[in-house]
Amino acid sequence: MKSREESLEILRSKVKTKNLLKHMLAVEAIMRGLARRFNEDENLWGMSGLMHDIDIDEYGKDPSQHGKVGAQWLKDLGYEESIVNAVLAHAGHKKPENRLETALFASDPLSGLIISAALIHPTKRLASIDTTFVLNRFSEKRFAAGARRDDIKKCEEIGLSLEEFVTIALDSMKGISDELGL
Repeated sequence: MKSREESLEILRSKVKTKNLLKHMLAVEAIMRGLARRFNEDENLWGMSGLMHDIDIDEYGKDPSQHGKVGAQWLKDLGYEESIVNAVLAHAGHKKPENRLETALFASDPLSGLIISAALIHPTKRLASIDTTFVLNRFSEKRFAAGARRDDIKKCEEIGLSLEEFVTIALDSMKGISDELGL
């Protein structure tokens, strides 16, 4: 497996938008937290979160290509097939078929919901919000409308309640709040 440092270098060569890089770091943190919860390979799960949007700057506005191109790049770079498949699944190019793929599929939109929730809090800090605050925003359909609620609820397919999933994700993101600027 490629090192995190090597992967970050690859990402920085492909993704130039700071907020997109922060999003990818947030999803990596969530995936690491989920790996710990399920006693899975934290590096493998974290890497899938870190690299899931590698093609976002070039293909993010083209849903027919976003994820497909990134998966091919990762395959060509020698990343594990499980990461390649998770990238395809997160973008809707294949049905999530296992816990890793489903976790990434659900974590991607949840990271955006959590960041949006933090940004509406007067402190604009992750440390100032809790699971209840995020769940209240979850039920407000107009809030962070791009955070696909049905995709987030896929957490139930891997044995997590929505509340537990939000708690793991929020705690994981709080652990890297300085990197996220939140």
